[in-house]
Amino acid sequence: MKRPQGGGRRRAGDREALAAIIFVATSGCTWRQLPPVFGPCWQSVYRRFAQWSKDRVWARLHRVILDELGARGELDWSRCAIDSVSVRAAKGGH
Repeated sequence: MKRPQGGGRRRAGDREALAAIIFVATSGCTWRQLPPVFGPCWQSVYRRFAQWSKDRVWARLHRVILDELGARGELDWSRCAIDSVSVRAAKGGH
């Protein structure tokens, strides 16, 4: 994205941002604790995470991975877990 006033830093690469997001997700560190070794600052990484979440990138990526594993016969649905939200029962009736 080009800034209208010009200048500024170049946009962080998608690979670097993805590596940083995976690190935060798997390490349990906060966004602010993101080590500088990943390149982009934590604010940039968080903005990319938020944008990708809004754009449903994670859901599409999950689907692509499931499709690929399924095509290889590497999914074991006997170990599948389904999560649901419990809803409070209404009073009265059955």
